[in-house]
Amino acid sequence: MNKAEKAEIVARVVEQLKDATGLYLVNYQGITVEEVNELRREFRKANVEYRVVKNTLTKLAIDKINRFEKAKNFLVGMTGLAIPKEDPVVPAKIIKKFKEKYNKLDLKACYIETSFYDGSKLDELASLPSKPEIIAGIISGIQSPITGIVGAIGGVMRDLVGVLDAYIKKHESN
Repeated sequence: MNKAEKAEIVARVVEQLKDATGLYLVNYQGITVEEVNELRREFRKANVEYRVVKNTLTKLAIDKINRFEKAKNFLVGMTGLAIPKEDPVVPAKIIKKFKEKYNKLDLKACYIETSFYDGSKLDELASLPSKPEIIAGIISGIQSPITGIVGAIGGVMRDLVGVLDAYIKKHESN
């Protein structure tokens, strides 16, 4: 690989990392081609970029964006990069599921937004709610009081209609 090709790869990684909501470093040693294709499909569905880049080039990209500094210490050996574009928790869920299925793909370290975690935190990270789950919870919480208010108003209206009906019937007979 010549200098121009390396510079192009670093530039592409810089672009991906600039807008990333996180960064996951995984040890992909022992994964078959079929398994890595399955992993890529899962990541793609979740809007996560998965790629393998030489560790030295990844370090250069990290230096250029001035983010994910602690990740450089984990760029040794076979390292795959999972770069979430939207939900920073989704890669943890996919990695855990893949690890449970094949007993391969170890999390070395990751960033979720600006918070750094080592690979031992995979289970905790995978159990975090995703952004859509958080949003659904918030909306449900907002709707719950509204539903209660609407129910209460409906009950008052039914009572009022009942009182009004009784009043009208009483006065019609007079």
